[in-house]
Amino acid sequence: ILDGEGKKMSKHIGNVVNPWDVINKHGADATRWYMYTASPPANSRNFSIDLVGEVLRTFTLTLWNTYSFFVTYANLDNWKPGSGEPAVYSDLDKWLLSSLENLVREVTDGGFENYDVIAATRPIEAFVDQLSNWYLRRSRRRFWKSGADADKTAAYETLYKALVTLSKLLAPTMPFLAEELYQNLVVSVDENAFESVHLAEWPEYDETLIDAKLNYDMNVVMKLASLGHAARAKSSVKVRQPLSEAAFAVGSAEETDIVSKFADILEDELNVKSVSLLTTSDEAVAYRLNPLPKQLGQKYKGLSPKIRQAILELPARESAERFLSGQSVPVSVDGQDYDIEPDEVEVITESRAGYEVASEGAYLAALITTLTPELINEGLAREVVRRVQALRKDAGLDIADRIRLSYAASPRLAEAIEANRDYISSETLALALESSQEPVGFALASDSFDGEEITIALEKMER
Repeated sequence: ILDGEGKKMSKHIGNVVNPWDVINKHGADATRWYMYTASPPANSRNFSIDLVGEVLRTFTLTLWNTYSFFVTYANLDNWKPGSGEPAVYSDLDKWLLSSLENLVREVTDGGFENYDVIAATRPIEAFVDQLSNWYLRRSRRRFWKSGADADKTAAYETLYKALVTLSKLLAPTMPFLAEELYQNLVVSVDENAFESVHLAEWPEYDETLIDAKLNYDMNVVMKLASLGHAARAKSSVKVRQPLSEAAFAVGSAEETDIVSKFADILEDELNVKSVSLLTTSDEAVAYRLNPLPKQLGQKYKGLSPKIRQAILELPARESAERFLSGQSVPVSVDGQDYDIEPDEVEVITESRAGYEVASEGAYLAALITTLTPELINEGLAREVVRRVQALRKDAGLDIADRIRLSYAASPRLAEAIEANRDYISSETLALALESSQEPVGFALASDSFDGEEITIALEKMER
């Protein structure tokens, strides 16, 4: 065990770490988890208070916040396991449950049964990241909506099963956190439950619930969404600003139906009105081929200048798409054919006017960045919602409290609010939305953004 900079620990140097300092600051569980996941047991590893703190920030708090979200809404709806309408599971639910069964298999067979500490822990980190940053983010509105329909029941049951299973999978490695989750999620609602997670049966996976095709498809959807966010970042268009369309290129013909099948998820995730499949990437992007001198020189020696010229004369789009999909492209020099490998050429993509593009290998996301007045109005309305939600939180309102919302805004912003009043009312739980020269309420705030000004006031209302 080395210090945080990778140097041997020594009292003489003064870079030793008192274990109790780490445990008192970040807890025993985070300390254990770091030791398990930092590197394989036979390898050296760096160790410091800050490195253990990173576990707390990126893993423990991610899991705890997911658990806290579930508990908050389950208590609000008085939900208990087995209550509510019979569940109707969405593809998102089925994917998470399939991934959960696969996780149990990985951790059990690949990890603990083989005494492989990395395989018993790191897959849990990856699952928790997808649980929080994909499943829960894509499902939040299902928990927010009023009533208790079959879709909401499915969301509760899916998230509950995931959290209870995680508490059991974490029991050997994060015993205190696992016990806290289990006591609150299981013992508190089931009088017949084992009294401790450390006495409970180990989870058994069901092979029939593992849908490899669905798992693969959702991974592609997450990749496309990530590229869409990258394209947004390049364009400097804020995530809250709706766009008209996102178009995608996928890696193979077998993947072409994924975009239409999961269109609703991609639209919501990227805040676009529609998604489509690029029939040809020429619509949104221009390609250039840049032969790499070092690689060509090492392989072709004195022939490399002619090889380079032959590459530059290739049809750019067709050749780029083959390189990006990992295929070689033939060129002919002095009557001899040579196969140019993908690592011998850099493919440069350039967005066409009105588009912003991000790509990775054969996958590509293209956002249409032209904004209509209607889209701009909707973007302004979303900015208003963000500020109302912040004021609700600062005022100490409960997440279910209904409000009367009054506002005074600059003319352009007032127009946007009126054009999107139903959306604003729904998102902020406003039973009344009124324009006022002097907004009055128990909570009041003023702000300016995008060249607009607004003052908002809240009054709590009975349901």
